[in-house]
Amino acid sequence: MTTSAGPIGEPEQQTDVVAFLESPGALQPCESARRIDTHAAHIFLAGDRAWKLKRSVHFNYLDFSSADKRHAALETELTLNRRTAPALYLAVRPICRDGSGTLNLDRRGDTVDWLLEMRRFPDGALLEEIAARGELNGRLITRLADQIKAFHDDAEQCRLQHGLDRVEAVISGNRASMAGFPEILPSAAASSLVDRQIEHAVRHAALLDARARQGRVRHGHGDLHLANIAVIDDNPMLFDCLEFSASLATIDVLYDLAFLLMDLWARGFDVQANMLLNRYLDIAPQDEAGIALIPLFLSVRATIRAHALAAQAAGSPDSDLAHKAQHYLALADELLAPVPPRLVAIGGLSGTGKSTIARLVGHCLGRAPGARILRSDVLRKRLAGVQPETALLTDAYTSTASAAVYGELERLASHTLQAGQAVIADAVYAKPEERDAISRLARRHGVSFEGIWLEAAPDLLKQRITARANDASDADTAVAEAQARYDIGGVDWHRVGADGPREAVAGKVRAIIGDEDR
Repeated sequence: MTTSAGPIGEPEQQTDVVAFLESPGALQPCESARRIDTHAAHIFLAGDRAWKLKRSVHFNYLDFSSADKRHAALETELTLNRRTAPALYLAVRPICRDGSGTLNLDRRGDTVDWLLEMRRFPDGALLEEIAARGELNGRLITRLADQIKAFHDDAEQCRLQHGLDRVEAVISGNRASMAGFPEILPSAAASSLVDRQIEHAVRHAALLDARARQGRVRHGHGDLHLANIAVIDDNPMLFDCLEFSASLATIDVLYDLAFLLMDLWARGFDVQANMLLNRYLDIAPQDEAGIALIPLFLSVRATIRAHALAAQAAGSPDSDLAHKAQHYLALADELLAPVPPRLVAIGGLSGTGKSTIARLVGHCLGRAPGARILRSDVLRKRLAGVQPETALLTDAYTSTASAAVYGELERLASHTLQAGQAVIADAVYAKPEERDAISRLARRHGVSFEGIWLEAAPDLLKQRITARANDASDADTAVAEAQARYDIGGVDWHRVGADGPREAVAGKVRAIIGDEDR
């Protein structure tokens, strides 16, 4: 959910409709449907279909109190979700009552309510279930980031002059929503949090406004978290977007992404959260400048989760919901806490595992969700105007081209450090002057620096390079043989043997750089 507060007034009763939909044979022959309740809907699972009934509720941000309003909301939901999941969203169907008072889905009699008919995806396909099974791997994260980026590219733009206004409106809405649950979300803590969020937003007003003018505010998903993404045929599918308020869903694309980042981070999937942000920014260069907004966006998203849980807790005997709400309130505060940025450079010849190790340690550095990993292979493709996995010809690897890549890496590292985010610079760094330049950058910004030099046996480097697939690096065995003849000079960075398993190597690197930023 995007905002939340207690219902206004008594909801219209739907007891008979719910009982009908749960009855054997109503939604599938001879069997009862399984019901899942949310604060604003009942979901009925029956056979190969899922059916959504909007609950007759009226919150301070949505009104489903009449059948006509629920019908309109379902039609909007159908239209919006077909942007990302056309195979799942089928039709809006009327629930009718005939002359004898019997409810039916056959259009006999007067319409009393409405259902959204959806194709049911397999059990266990939700991304939160996949994550819980430990199967949220790098390949899936890459596909997910690519899917979200493609959706944002196609989403309707809303060119505004004042992006700050929209963010302040969300924060103010959160204040009102939290005020409804003082026994769960203490007023003093909630008020202090919101005041700090407003301060952060005002501090970044120029950036928020610039992004709005540049078209980075779009009609996004609005409710993008692990339970609203399914993986079908190995492809992530976004569904169940925020449908009841176009205003609340028309947001900065990084704020849209931030809900998923926060959800991953809060559930302990730190590595995946870091990988997701980095892949998204790798393929969205226009959003690099927005990295300073990530702490605010994460905090606001955690606040939304806090009062959504508080709303559920207020009407439930489950005391664990209240504790979870309080946990997210504390997380929202923690995500705003300043953490000094740092710069770590990871160098080594091709095949030493620089990028793999960067991904495994990135989450440890700086503020959530960890370091921005600036990989020279990815930046080379960006400068060439192609996607990271697109192979380049040899003329993209001249000394002039390589100097431009290192220059771009330093430029982005400088910007990112200035924005307060930690950086991992991932490049070969075979030349002493390249290593000196990146360490000088850290000194200019007054941040701590660690240089890591990975090394492994030549035969192992060739073996790893040969085994690569769908990777940003274009290095082959000929490159490895050429690099073996390099005079790399004296390396005064931490030298780390990279012959062993990647987790063991990552452990050595973590021991050097530390993992106590948070």
